[in-house]
Amino acid sequence: MFYFFLIGVQIDIWILKRVEKKEFIIGVSTVAAALVLSITTSFIMLSFEINVEPLVSNSLPVVATMSSVLGFPVIAHYLTELRMVNSDFGRMALSCSLVSNSFGFLIITITSLSSQPSVEKFIILQNITSGIGFTMVIFFGVRPLIIWSTRRNPPGEPLKQSFICMVFIGVLMSGFCSKALGLHIFYGPLLYGLAIPAGPPLGSALVEKLQFIVTWLFMPIYFVKTGLVTDIFSVKLRNYLVLQSVILVACLGKFLGALISSTYNQVSLRDAISIGLVANVQGVLELGMFKMMKQNEAIADEAFVVLCISLLIATAIVTPLLKSLYDPHKRYAAHKNKNIQHMKPHTELRVLACIHDQENVPATINLLEALHPSNQSHMDIAMLHLIELVGRAHPLLINHKLPMMKHANEASASKRIINAFKVFEQNFRETVTMHPFTAISPYVMMHDEVCTVALERRASLIMIPFHKRFSSNSSCNQKITGSKVGIKTMNDKILQTTPCSVAVIVDRSLVNTSRPILDAWSLYRVAVLFLGGPDDREALALGERMAGKRNISLTIFRLLLEEAASSDYDTIQKTMDNEMVSEARSGMAGNYRVKYVEKMIRDGTGTAAVMRSMEDEYELIIVGRRHDTQSPLLLGLSDWVEDSELGPVGDMLSLADSQSNSTILVVQQHTGSMIQH
Repeated sequence: MFYFFLIGVQIDIWILKRVEKKEFIIGVSTVAAALVLSITTSFIMLSFEINVEPLVSNSLPVVATMSSVLGFPVIAHYLTELRMVNSDFGRMALSCSLVSNSFGFLIITITSLSSQPSVEKFIILQNITSGIGFTMVIFFGVRPLIIWSTRRNPPGEPLKQSFICMVFIGVLMSGFCSKALGLHIFYGPLLYGLAIPAGPPLGSALVEKLQFIVTWLFMPIYFVKTGLVTDIFSVKLRNYLVLQSVILVACLGKFLGALISSTYNQVSLRDAISIGLVANVQGVLELGMFKMMKQNEAIADEAFVVLCISLLIATAIVTPLLKSLYDPHKRYAAHKNKNIQHMKPHTELRVLACIHDQENVPATINLLEALHPSNQSHMDIAMLHLIELVGRAHPLLINHKLPMMKHANEASASKRIINAFKVFEQNFRETVTMHPFTAISPYVMMHDEVCTVALERRASLIMIPFHKRFSSNSSCNQKITGSKVGIKTMNDKILQTTPCSVAVIVDRSLVNTSRPILDAWSLYRVAVLFLGGPDDREALALGERMAGKRNISLTIFRLLLEEAASSDYDTIQKTMDNEMVSEARSGMAGNYRVKYVEKMIRDGTGTAAVMRSMEDEYELIIVGRRHDTQSPLLLGLSDWVEDSELGPVGDMLSLADSQSNSTILVVQQHTGSMIQH
């Protein structure tokens, strides 16, 4: 019961209103094609009087129906496991499966009621009336009461344990009432779960409480119990072949229905095939339906066994095919450099700024302001508020410039953050355009949301916050106050699959307000540490752009080896470094706020000494992420890197025992097709 309740909690039934026309057509066509083909096949077999047992032959139409439906929760979990749920194909597959699930559930209910033993019209009518009445009580009585109780809880405070316990008791009561009304025991908990508002605060709290015990205790017991009553050796070969033929036709029907309807709606062939494959995935929800039909004597024991076998076979075949067919990261591979260095002068700078919470806002807005939006070079900023998906099965990407009727509840979580960026936009009304988004997704797939928005907005730079939080104690030393593994995983994935340059923001400043403070500085000191390589050239390009702002001073530290041995590759890189530095110095020649310093370094000790000398001398230090780890400049430093997302130089500057309050900006340049696997 608790598993089906958990399924219901994670489904937001109101997203049916957001389903597009093509997704509705694909969803209905998938089930309809499978039903028509499989049921027709079963009746053709019955008309030929095939030599099978009567119980098996009577099961054929029901088996055809059961094999034709889709389970939205199963497909959502399956795509999440394959990390495809945030891709374009994944979103479409989820929406289509939700439509198919709703349509198929109606068919299953009718089939179940009509296949009761000693079927009478009065009993069928009684069961239908009971189901409708029970549904109305749940949605018009229990749901408003739960919402009212949830709203009484103080904002930001965890829900009371007594309230959570009452909700759990409601699961047992819903199962009891469902059974008492002549419905299946799983119907009540599933309906009760659907009535619970998806997502925080209640939906996420219930998922956190139940997920572990249901997944690691209840479900293994359920599978063992099912396996004990499944005797695969009891199935006769003839019966197996007949039943499997009907199931195979149903699977083919789902595949063809999805493929043809998707192609008709101008979906790419690769995505259409992928949707057709996913439509044949089955799981625990279908297994529960099989058991329900068996208990209602709608199908024979042999039919139940064959359905279980086909469930395992279909999933085993689909998974490797789908993995080989669909790689959501390929579309992020750009064929040209999307970075700051190679931008033409006076072109619009397009930036994607990622925000997790309000603490990320001040540093991000200050950096955006430092990038010097002007009449000569406008800025197009996409602000993406990232929220972890908990308590729901369907990820969301919300564009706040579109009408908010569909996503009013989800959009409210981003209101304060959006307002801060709107103030920034108003301060630079003629030079900045801001586009706010909210992404609700699991952290392991959040990078897909980020890369998708960056690709669609044609961004040249993605700004992401560092996964660790810093604050100051009474002696003004830094200490780490928080770290999220999920955010680190997301950052690593973004750095691997990014379609443009990336800047990781390590905010060590003592500012705890959401109000930008860059304009309050009479002189905002920025330093660029230049060791060489594409990432350092990108860091220098950012510094060069910032130098155009009147209250920013820029110091460029270039570290050179005293004795430089060079390969052909090193010579090419050094030539490119020299050209970049020469162009930057030439472009900023008349700016008295720019200072260029060259230091001759022998080894990593000298590099570390330069970095230590920069502590508290600058408000912002910009460095490259990737360097030649064999370079003498990093000798001894690259062996002690704690955070790979920062690289050896950024990691050294952001050590927890450092007394610096400088913000560190770690830059990775996009250099074409750089996706790493």
